[in-house]
Amino acid sequence: MSDSQSKQILAVFGATGKQGGSVVKSILGDPKTASQFSIRAITRDTSKPAAQELTKLGCECVTADADDKESLRSALQGAYAVYAVTNFWERMSADAEIRQGKNIADAAKEAGVQHYIWSSLLNVTELSGGKLSKVAHFDAKAKVEEYIRSIGLPATFFLPGFYMSNIPGQSLNNFQGPYNFALPISTKSPIPLFDADEDTGKFVKGILSNREKVLGARIYGATDYYTPEQIIADFQAVKPKDGQGGVAVQLPEAVFKNIIAGNGLPEQFQDELLENMLLMPQFGYYGGADLKESHSIVDEPLTTWKDFVAKSPAWADLH
Repeated sequence: MSDSQSKQILAVFGATGKQGGSVVKSILGDPKTASQFSIRAITRDTSKPAAQELTKLGCECVTADADDKESLRSALQGAYAVYAVTNFWERMSADAEIRQGKNIADAAKEAGVQHYIWSSLLNVTELSGGKLSKVAHFDAKAKVEEYIRSIGLPATFFLPGFYMSNIPGQSLNNFQGPYNFALPISTKSPIPLFDADEDTGKFVKGILSNREKVLGARIYGATDYYTPEQIIADFQAVKPKDGQGGVAVQLPEAVFKNIIAGNGLPEQFQDELLENMLLMPQFGYYGGADLKESHSIVDEPLTTWKDFVAKSPAWADLH
């Protein structure tokens, strides 16, 4: 039997994106998991440069579309494990995301996949008792999770935190003076920060290596809970000269919505992103869950906010 035949196939959706790309990098970068798994990178266009780079790393690149059930069935044939992620913001439609999520799950069930890892989020409407009912990009993924549980697919649910990469140039910028960190929530609100590019794969590697322990479980993908005050203090500690002067600011909700409107998003999504922020102080991004158990399966250091600030290209010129 050849080396490739003796390995189990891990099919990775979104392999050219942040989450999927991180999974590929972590699995192939660890001699232990690289000897256990071969990567089948699933993409809509195998001719893209990013897909060709994956081929150079030793991945098998396969074309499939989450809207095309037949392509999914073919792509998942013989797969032992699957990392599945969908992109709400591509269509900006909860219905489309739920349909895609169910399609991938159904194909995995048909293919006899033994460990399905779904990139999920909490149902904010349920968590908030209906108070925050417009966070569709959370609720849609949660509904897919509910469906996966209902069809008996052996699964673990990975819930990525607040992307560190969304902070530079957005909530932390110097467009109007010093570097302030501005969000429409209290400066003491807990925000679970996550470096998707570096750390998704660390968690997924831990999930795959602890299958029996984590089947049916939720794994919370974040380094720690940081408050806006901690975020600005750590930024200034790493970038002391140019980073000084800024403070954590609580924006009025209307101002926050106006900023989003300036980016061209319609009111529906202004409300969605506002409620997404309000979730953190009011009910908790993870409903107040502790991160210790999720960290217990990870065998390498997670990226701290200070680590991220130090390496971020957005602030490379700051000293």
